[in-house]
Amino acid sequence: MALKLMYITNNTDIAKIAENSGVDWIFIDLEINGKEERQGHLDTVISRHHIDDVKKIKEVLNTSKLLVRVNPIFEGSKAEIDRVIDDGADIVMLPFFKSKEEVAKFSNYVGRRAKTILLLETPEAAKSIDDILRVDGIDYIHIGLNDLHLGYGMKFMFELLADGTVEKLCSKIKGKGIPCGFGGIAQLGQGDLPAEYVIAEHHRLGSSMAILSRSFCNVNKIKGIEEAQEVFDRGVSEVREYESKLKDKNEEFFEENRMVAIEKINSIRNCKVE
Repeated sequence: MALKLMYITNNTDIAKIAENSGVDWIFIDLEINGKEERQGHLDTVISRHHIDDVKKIKEVLNTSKLLVRVNPIFEGSKAEIDRVIDDGADIVMLPFFKSKEEVAKFSNYVGRRAKTILLLETPEAAKSIDDILRVDGIDYIHIGLNDLHLGYGMKFMFELLADGTVEKLCSKIKGKGIPCGFGGIAQLGQGDLPAEYVIAEHHRLGSSMAILSRSFCNVNKIKGIEEAQEVFDRGVSEVREYESKLKDKNEEFFEENRMVAIEKINSIRNCKVE
């Protein structure tokens, strides 16, 4: 099964290019509450998207779904969720939750008017996964490796893949019939952990979603729309071709890929510790 690919942008031109290249979900990121404190010291993107971007992006999409990440549950959550659904969000994402109660509140606020996706990215949520999975109205769960590895005091986000945390969570989520995904992927041959190893792990674990990372198409470094089109067309096509090849691979291939990935992850982690 091909991965659902997501790309974060509030630029209408880039959204159209991503859609035309085969990106499944265009991702507006409204989350800001608490994010600076958690990630401000890291080389991560803190999106400065605005709620007005929802309607703007929705108007240019034809085939891709519009995913909107709202803020963690706060006093303004219901109004924020109502607004993004009214403005065209197909899927609403709840980030940085810690409890079943927050998830239940989120599900209630959405009220089946859009699909729901949980971004599981706190140790508390991972610990409470069995209770969380009992909440009605959850359509997808994505495991957010960035904040989750920070929560566990790790040095490299893919340590969660190496130590079995991702596998355990995916198994529980899929066991409830809920599609799951994890982390992000760069272009083939790129990334601290090359994308090929990560994509093969997605397929081994039965993951069905991945975010295209900032490095996949860094719009701050490209020279214009034509180059963006070329990067997306080539990059998405290469991911799809590699996925096609994986369909013919046996268990031995995936086990070998897993072991090599663990070796590479541990090596990267050790470099970051030194």
